[in-house]
Amino acid sequence: MGKLFLAKQKIFNADGNVYAYELLFRDTAHGIAEFPGNMKATSHIIINTLTNLNIDQLLGKNGTAFINVDEQMLTSGIIDMLDKKRFILELLETIELSEKVIEKIKLYHKRGYTIAIDDFDCSIGMIKKFAPLIKHIHIMKIDVMSAELQNIEAVMGKLRNAGIKFLAEKIETKEEYDKYRSIQFDLFQGYFLHKPEIVEIDGYKEVTHLIILQLIRLIKEDAETTKIEMFIKQRADLSFKLIKFLNNQESFSTPVESITQVITLLGRDKLLRWLLVYLYAEISTNPASEVILQFALNRAERMEEDAHHRDKEKAYLAGMFSLLGALFDTNIKELMNHVKMDSEITRLVIEKKGKFAPSLQKAELMEKEYLRKLILENFDKLDPVELIYALEYSGVHIDKTKL
Repeated sequence: MGKLFLAKQKIFNADGNVYAYELLFRDTAHGIAEFPGNMKATSHIIINTLTNLNIDQLLGKNGTAFINVDEQMLTSGIIDMLDKKRFILELLETIELSEKVIEKIKLYHKRGYTIAIDDFDCSIGMIKKFAPLIKHIHIMKIDVMSAELQNIEAVMGKLRNAGIKFLAEKIETKEEYDKYRSIQFDLFQGYFLHKPEIVEIDGYKEVTHLIILQLIRLIKEDAETTKIEMFIKQRADLSFKLIKFLNNQESFSTPVESITQVITLLGRDKLLRWLLVYLYAEISTNPASEVILQFALNRAERMEEDAHHRDKEKAYLAGMFSLLGALFDTNIKELMNHVKMDSEITRLVIEKKGKFAPSLQKAELMEKEYLRKLILENFDKLDPVELIYALEYSGVHIDKTKL
C-alpha cells in the first residue's frame, strides 16, 4: 500500500484561536519533489480530502480549509464538488481574470462560497486587477513580506467598510506578529505561528481508468441506477472511496446502507464530477495531463453547444474522449475496444469521422490557432532538437537541404 501526502497550516484569528487551515500540495513526506501545476495540485488535495481522509479528523468538527484555485479550476466545474461550509476558495494572485472567470467567481459568491485573494501585495497593479471583484471578496490575504506598510494601511482603510477580513500571511517573527496585530489585521498565518504539518494518507489500490471511463459513459447515457450500482460494486476500492466521499458531505448524516443510496444522495452530476476529478488527479501519470484534460473539457463543451438537442450528451462524451489516447499515452483504438460506446462517438474518437467530425475540426482549429500563437510568442525559448523530435514523431517531413 503506497502513501499519499498533503500539508495543512493553521490560520489564527486575533484572539489566537484557530480560524481555519490552508491545505497545501505535497508529493513526499518532506515537501514537494515536483509541482504538477495548479489545477492538478488542487485536484490532488480535493480528491484526497474528500475521499481518502475523514474531513472532521483533518479539519475538526466544524473546521474550514482554504484551497488554491486558478482560472482552470474555476471553469472546470470541479469546485461544485466542495461543501461551501467547509472550503474557502483562495484565488491565486496570478489568476487570469477573463470575463468568463469573473462571472464564475460571482456565481460561486452568489451560491454562498467564501472567496479569498492570495498574496495580495497592495500595489496599484494588484488593486486594478481585482477591482471588479471587490464586492465579491470576503478575505484578503496580504503578503506582508512584499507589501509596503503604507500601502497596506491605505488598502485596509479603504476596504474595511466593505466587510472584508484582512489576513496577514508570511508572518516570520514575533515582532511582525505584534506589528500587524497593532494595525488590526483580523487573521494571521506564517511560520512563526505554525509551520505546515505533513498529513500522510494511506493510498488504497487505485481503480483503472477503464472502470472510470465506463462509469462516466453509463452516467452520461442516463443508465438505470441499478446498472451503475452493479458496475461500482464490482470494485470494492471504488465503492469504499465513494462512501467516504459521501460521508464527508456535511449535508448527508444518514448512515450509508447501499451504493444505490450513495448515487441517489450525491446525484448524478456530483458523481460525474467526482469521477472526472478522480480520473484526472489520481489515474493519469502523463506530465502534460493538466493541459490535455483542459483541452478535452473545452472540446466537450464546444461540441455540446454545437450539437442538436438530442445529441448533446453524445457530443460532450465524444469531445471528452477525443484526447484520452494522449492523456493515457496509449493507442486510442485499443482503449475504445475496452469501453462499449455509441458508434458515432467511437467513430469520431478513432477515425475523426461521422456527424460530430465538423464540430471536432472546428475545436481543433481553435486549439491550433492558440498553440500557433503560443509557439510564436515563445519561439526563442524552444529547444530546436525537441522541435525536430516533435515534428518527426508527427510525421512532418523536414527538408534537410534548407537547414
